[in-house]
Amino acid sequence: MSRLESRFVALRAEGRGGLITFVTAGDPNARLSDEILAGLPAAGADIIELGMPFTDPMADGPAIELASGRALAGGQTMIKTLAMVSAFRKSDNETPIVLMGYYNPIYAYGPEEFAADAGKAGVDGLIIVDLPPEEEAEFSSPAREAGIDIVRLIAPTSTDARITTLVENASGFVYYVSVRGITGTSSAAVSDIASNVERIKKQTDLPVAVGFGIRTPDQAAEVAKVADATVVGTAIVDQVAGGLDAAGNPSADLVGNTLGYVSALAASVRAARNGGAR
Repeated sequence: MSRLESRFVALRAEGRGGLITFVTAGDPNARLSDEILAGLPAAGADIIELGMPFTDPMADGPAIELASGRALAGGQTMIKTLAMVSAFRKSDNETPIVLMGYYNPIYAYGPEEFAADAGKAGVDGLIIVDLPPEEEAEFSSPAREAGIDIVRLIAPTSTDARITTLVENASGFVYYVSVRGITGTSSAAVSDIASNVERIKKQTDLPVAVGFGIRTPDQAAEVAKVADATVVGTAIVDQVAGGLDAAGNPSADLVGNTLGYVSALAASVRAARNGGAR
């Protein structure tokens, strides 16, 4: 059983939805990024999405775009991102890590080489925003050989027929993007989220995580009532950015404040509902 499978089994046994946290690798700098990553499980993150910095993050809003810019300016590379995961695995072999980003850096690295190196580093899943299932053959096979799940994104505009295609070879979980547009913008109504989660679950037994537009502990809890996991990204990245002065220098409490915010999200998600996930 993979780490992702094990984590969702544990969440169902606990009768709650999970918290998936997103941070950008190398933001605001390598040292503090390592500290944040290492502290997320104790703060309450059930699964970690680690953003692979890219110069043109087309699906991301200004906050994550700026985070990628800070990381790249600080010298973050794909090799360093995989090294972060390897270092994390020395002290935590249970918390799933899913890399999220775009295909260009993977293509430049070499799809087969990247899949092998990511698997060795301890990566559990990949969310590749701009790689549709029709175009993924050169990468999906080596990824699965390396034991890495391919997590698919499903949009509010996805038809039932499209959902069928998206979930056909998905694994780990599926990620429902609850709003149209880029990250960190508007939030969807919980009733709309619930109906779309139900629609997705008619076509797959995989857990359904919901993200985009979730910014507060209360919003995270509401989503955790109707989905298997809540994804919070931009709001956490904003906590990192809020700890920087005008010159980009970090405050002494940047890591603590960021992890404190994650703890508040986690407490709210854990208190959201009784009874098992569907």
